[in-house]
Amino acid sequence: MRAKRQILAQALTGQFTDYRAFLARTMLDRIDAVTATEAWLSEEIARQLAPFRREIELLTTIPGVSKRSAEMILAEIGADMARFPSAAHLASWAGMCPGNQESAGTYTSGKSRPGDPWLKNALGLAATAAARGKNTYLASRYKRIAVRRGKKRALVALGHTIQTSIWHMLTNDAGDADLGADYFLQRTGRARQTRRLVSQLNMRGYQVFQSAEAG
Repeated sequence: MRAKRQILAQALTGQFTDYRAFLARTMLDRIDAVTATEAWLSEEIARQLAPFRREIELLTTIPGVSKRSAEMILAEIGADMARFPSAAHLASWAGMCPGNQESAGTYTSGKSRPGDPWLKNALGLAATAAARGKNTYLASRYKRIAVRRGKKRALVALGHTIQTSIWHMLTNDAGDADLGADYFLQRTGRARQTRRLVSQLNMRGYQVFQSAEAG
């Protein structure tokens, strides 16, 4: 807006009549009323969530899960995981299980099932924040999936991973144990990792050839 200061000054030049003052006062009063209602609702939410302080603290140990996201997630799924026999049941109920239809090595569907929209929104926000992180398992997982399946499906997969972690954390009353950014490197081994990186570079238009010494 700095480049438009002169234009803005010209637009605001004129007479501020009583009628305009009345309209401005009306709008300001409405903003004050909404702000007061927001503060009252925030106090009530804090009161309702007070018994679940421990659960919120556990959830916020997950990279990408803020206090507000933790509150939203807990409000939707509750603190008692006994009603979900497994993490898979919770993920299915939440609609965070993308389809895995495959034919001849080609995925034909990756749409997730309908589920709780508020919960999916909270998990989506958490997944987006986790994907932007550094040196974490979730950020590394996002990058791996995004290269092969695209960013949108990678975020859905990340939300599913977060949801699975939440079930285990609330069931066992334990915080998140990050596996580390190098988890996949250690798991796949140096040779397989090298092949994957070479393949990614070739897909991006670079001509890279794997030497015999690289495996």
